[in-house]
Amino acid sequence: MAAPMLANAKGPLDGVRVLDLSRVWAGPHCTRILADLGAEVIHISGRALVGRREVTRETAKVLGTYPDNEPGERHWNRNVLNNDMGRNKLDITLELNTERGVELFKQLVAISDIVIENYSPRVMPNLGIAYPALKAIKPSIIFCSMPGYGPEGPFQHFVSYGTTIDPHSGLASRMGYPGEEPHMSGNAYPDPASGMFATGAILTALFARHRTGVGQHISLAQAESGAALTGEASLGYQLSGEVSPRIGNGHLRKAPHGAYRCAGDDKWIAISVGSEDQWADFCEAIGSPEWAADGHFAMLADRLSNQGELNRHVGEWTRGKNAYDVMWQLQAAGIAAGVVVNADELMNDEHLNQRGFFWMFDHPEAGTHRHAGQPIRLSETPARHYRPAPTLGQHHPYVLGELLGLSADEIAELEETGIIGYVPLVRER
Repeated sequence: MAAPMLANAKGPLDGVRVLDLSRVWAGPHCTRILADLGAEVIHISGRALVGRREVTRETAKVLGTYPDNEPGERHWNRNVLNNDMGRNKLDITLELNTERGVELFKQLVAISDIVIENYSPRVMPNLGIAYPALKAIKPSIIFCSMPGYGPEGPFQHFVSYGTTIDPHSGLASRMGYPGEEPHMSGNAYPDPASGMFATGAILTALFARHRTGVGQHISLAQAESGAALTGEASLGYQLSGEVSPRIGNGHLRKAPHGAYRCAGDDKWIAISVGSEDQWADFCEAIGSPEWAADGHFAMLADRLSNQGELNRHVGEWTRGKNAYDVMWQLQAAGIAAGVVVNADELMNDEHLNQRGFFWMFDHPEAGTHRHAGQPIRLSETPARHYRPAPTLGQHHPYVLGELLGLSADEIAELEETGIIGYVPLVRER
């Protein structure tokens, strides 16, 4: 059974093999990018990590992670996040807490280029497959570890998710309105940010290996990925000794700047006006109302000092208007303006669809759905959608049979002894 691949559809990473031990979002986001770019990504999971308590239709409605809120008989193959992160990948199960499982994993390392994992720092050493052990097997291996807080320091063994790393990295302290509590980003931002940092690091290590033939260990702490994005807030504190206050949708050097309500249920338009020339164009575009000539708004410093009053006037102008009409009207005048779109509007966005941003995948158990495509556009070797996400253990015949040379009887024995399988090990709390 050859690895399923579209004929003559080779991406820029064709020939690169990745062993993906990561889970949830940060690591899988990285390996999804690599898979979209043509790498052969083999996702490896222990069935106990996949297993969950029974998912009922009632809990599926709450979770919102299954097509039609229906988990089905094999909910692990219908999970939306897994199928989104798993596209273009291959899948096997392997119990790495067994001697035979570790032996097979090491055999795969010998014929691979990259290993990536986002366990806590103690897991890989405890299994006997930390970087020194893998380097001994293949000196050119690139090993990317991305735990929550890194392998050193007092927080190294802390349990973490993007939703806890977000506030700890300083990002949440910047979000919120003056005098109110901080807010998290709403989508566990450090997760995808860490995934993109990991992608860049792995591609850099591949380039270095191309020149030197030497692999290396990439240590990437997800919390540091978030902290690296705090930007001017951290620099400002070093310069002034003052912690910047939360300013909501405002801006330190632009006014008006924010999201303003429009006609309809929860419809908004984001507007950003910076220079004096832009202010003049904005005023003309909205019909030069009397309030715009008020001395309170004459210069940027005045508009910043009187943002509350200014936002009220702008909001009164946008209220009752169609958000898209406002966007086109202001954009025609050279003003940065964009509709605050929801999921429905995003999936049906004319611009994104004309550019072919969404990819259609027909999954054997989850059905046919559109997924966000790959924003990286290469003219000669573009990212592609090769295959839908695999079902659990789908590629045992290819990975264990063709790549490692195991016979059908040997693969069957692995299943009988619980080293591999196609059904999760249900984990009760």
